[in-house]
Amino acid sequence: MAVKQRQKKRLLRKLLLSSRSNSRLWAALLALCIGTSLLLLSVMIWWNFQQLLEGKQDNDSLGSTFLTISKKVTDENMAKPKMTLFTDADIDALDHAPQVRDVGALTSNRFPVYATLNASFGFATEMFLEAVPDRFMDKKPEDWYWQPSSPEVPIILSSEFLNLYNYGFALSKGLPQLSESSIESLAFDLKVGAGENSQTYRAHVAGFSDRITSVLVPQSFIDYCNKVYANESYTPPSRLIARVADPSDKAFIQYLQSNNYTTNSEQLRWSRLRGVVEVVSSATGLLAILLLGIGALVFILFIELTIARAQHSLSLLLQIGYSPRYLGRFMMQHFFPLLLFTAALSMAIAVLVQMAAADWIKQLHLNLPQWPGLPVWGALAVSTVILLVLVSRSIIRAIGRTT
Repeated sequence: MAVKQRQKKRLLRKLLLSSRSNSRLWAALLALCIGTSLLLLSVMIWWNFQQLLEGKQDNDSLGSTFLTISKKVTDENMAKPKMTLFTDADIDALDHAPQVRDVGALTSNRFPVYATLNASFGFATEMFLEAVPDRFMDKKPEDWYWQPSSPEVPIILSSEFLNLYNYGFALSKGLPQLSESSIESLAFDLKVGAGENSQTYRAHVAGFSDRITSVLVPQSFIDYCNKVYANESYTPPSRLIARVADPSDKAFIQYLQSNNYTTNSEQLRWSRLRGVVEVVSSATGLLAILLLGIGALVFILFIELTIARAQHSLSLLLQIGYSPRYLGRFMMQHFFPLLLFTAALSMAIAVLVQMAAADWIKQLHLNLPQWPGLPVWGALAVSTVILLVLVSRSIIRAIGRTT
């Protein structure tokens, strides 16, 4: 039985496929391969950008996931500081805003704070303190805790403050510039409160933050001092920190604008980059669809031309008992593997490109998956199924003309 089947297929191949033009076939397959590869590339560009924005890997989502949000100070509310504070309703609404995954409050000091170094430095200043939930910190020192019996208060400074001091204040005043390690080695006095209701603590800089522009202390310290040394009752927060999945999302940006909220505009720069990525991805996708269409058209025309040239042989085969369905299945078994080969080759190219992109992006201290995501595989499956359906219909239609 197997020998007869092989003999039948050899006879059909000789009668139906002997007059094909390989140059046209390979040109069609090349167009299909390039078109499919470009289609997968366009989906990969969009998908990888989403991965970086959403921070699903261990990266910091291009530094834009965490946004410090405050109410904009205008001519109308500049004399009404309470209007720039966030109520519980404001915080809850922001927590349910588009793209927002988590919200925390920056708790500020409600008591006087005065920091002094020793006399040899001759440096003293009033300052402010804030605390933020630990889950929002980018760098958490090992000694980041405090209780009333603790010998020292750990402090985290914004890296921007150090830059402003070194390249602005220190140079203009003839003061020595300081490195991070030199500042961390210094201890200083932190006086909180005023008059008899005051206390002096030893403090040290435990680290620097690139995410939050503030002077941070442990939440337990700020809560304790606000309770003991504050001159006024509870004050709602004036700044919030939000973890945002996609800060470039138009709905999120519109939410900020409609509520008169402000954040670092540089943190929203990805909204412009998102537009560029969408244009590049769309243009690549349109080019891919065009090439796929041309390749599919040439491939289908090649099949119909092959069947038309074998019309006499088809008529003879039908007369001796071969059914149109059997002949159509034979043609599909010949041409379908070619389509599947181009799809597999395109996917292999996409995998190599994804691996190369993942390795390259590591140099920027970001992470991407080594393998393409489900949208890429879905695009490959959909395009392949569409091509198989079009080819099968063209074969059935071409054979039907001879009956």
